[in-house]
Amino acid sequence: MKRISILIFLFLTCCKEDYKPREIDTINIQEFKIDSISIRAITAIDAHKVIYAGSNGDVGFFSDKEIKTVAPIKIKYQDSIQPNFRSIASNSKAIFALSISNPALLYRISNGKFELKYSENHEKVFYNSMHFFDDNLHGIAVGDPIQDCASIILTSDGGNTWNKIPCSKLPKFEENEAFFAASNTNIKTIGRTVWIGSGGKKARILKSDDFGDTWQIFESPIIHGEGPQGIYSLDFADKNNGIAIGGDYSKPKENKRNKAITSDGGKTWLIVADGQNPNYKSCVQYVPNTNGKEVFAVGVTGISFSNNGGITWKEVSKDSYYSIKFVDRNTAWLSGNNKLGKLVLK
Repeated sequence: MKRISILIFLFLTCCKEDYKPREIDTINIQEFKIDSISIRAITAIDAHKVIYAGSNGDVGFFSDKEIKTVAPIKIKYQDSIQPNFRSIASNSKAIFALSISNPALLYRISNGKFELKYSENHEKVFYNSMHFFDDNLHGIAVGDPIQDCASIILTSDGGNTWNKIPCSKLPKFEENEAFFAASNTNIKTIGRTVWIGSGGKKARILKSDDFGDTWQIFESPIIHGEGPQGIYSLDFADKNNGIAIGGDYSKPKENKRNKAITSDGGKTWLIVADGQNPNYKSCVQYVPNTNGKEVFAVGVTGISFSNNGGITWKEVSKDSYYSIKFVDRNTAWLSGNNKLGKLVLK
């Protein structure tokens, strides 16, 4: 009986049909105007609802089913400072929004009420991205170095308290190595593992396999050396296969050494489509349930699509967006300057 079970398993495994990626040449995006707000960070609820955080202290909810926005919560700090949010994350209990610049302000938002859960004052403070590992306890946010290491804060109680990792527990950073608050996607988490992409003097990958307790750092061949160069976004299809994208923000039409893939969990990276489309992009995301084959990259220069894991690409739209978040294989939300977008693939 055991032998028969093994044979059945082997038959099903070897004969399982590979996913056949779609051919997509153009896409249509339904655009929704959101006045006077630059939106870099979104969290998708479902195919009809999305929550966003942006400039002017705005954290808002949008539903395309009703074609309306609920008036965003306008957060002020000490009645004088309006935070500029570029990071948003959620778990089963609340939404969390984190501001850039000094002071760093991290708010927990639930039932229309907001509480300040973490603040940090320093002339160099600048937080870039925030994510949760799971739906209940563990979360992480990353910011530019204040000393000679990344600024990383962690929560292990669902976001009620956040604590900063001391530099003694983190890899040292090069002078002028930092991060980019371009799309809230220079962090990726899977299970207990997190990857973070840097830029500037170096373009490297910080990795932890234990909720941020211990860390490794790996080199990447992504363009670096100057302030606006480096990794702006990364994603992983599984714990081994990932993709990083970015380039030079000051030269957005250039496409040299701005895309790389890994098959060993981020230890080594291979440049792909060098000198070819796409050029500078601020966000890259795998399409869910496509076996790591289908990938979208978005930026101010337009939207590109790959159906072979990032090896080759097609430009599918000239629409300018900062970030994209997939709900499922066919639906994604996008964020941009004074707008949200909804992409539906057929």
